[in-house]
Amino acid sequence: MAKLKRAERLEKFKEALQENPFLTDDQLAQLFQVSIQTIRLDRNILNIPQLRERTKEVAEKSFNGEIKSLESEEVIGQLLDVETGVSGISLFLIEPEHVFKRNYIARGHYLFAQANSLAIAIVDDVLALTTAANVFFDKQVKLGDNVIAKAKVTETTDKYIQVSVESFVNSELVFHATFEIYHRTDKK
Repeated sequence: MAKLKRAERLEKFKEALQENPFLTDDQLAQLFQVSIQTIRLDRNILNIPQLRERTKEVAEKSFNGEIKSLESEEVIGQLLDVETGVSGISLFLIEPEHVFKRNYIARGHYLFAQANSLAIAIVDDVLALTTAANVFFDKQVKLGDNVIAKAKVTETTDKYIQVSVESFVNSELVFHATFEIYHRTDKK
């Protein structure tokens, strides 16, 4: 993309965030071939919040009261889409507190926690407990990465639900797992 004049860039900036509100300042800077400081200034001019706030806004609009198995503050990452009993999607931004200080690689338990909480969130019951997990770390995740986890119910019995979760960074598989979730059979 050739460099745009400010007014034109601001218009394209709004369009880009309407299409994908989860773009980071770094990704926007690369897209528009400007500095991160310019992107931050543009966000200020347009009264567009930082990624974390944009993500919270999307999550709060989408799932107020729909999730039975977890409270919103118990979910690791931000829920983007949930169809209870069927599937779900969440976003987790890797920040400095999530990585090893020496190499800026994400600690595995954060990827597991995102996937596990998403698997539990799609269970349509107030009692949902992980009883087993088969977990694979496919690729390193680094500071600043946006991890998109996609969960799908693959099997349901009276007491258990099997949920498959795949996590991606820029469309590349970084983690996958299968969770066995216990749920109550009597919904009293």
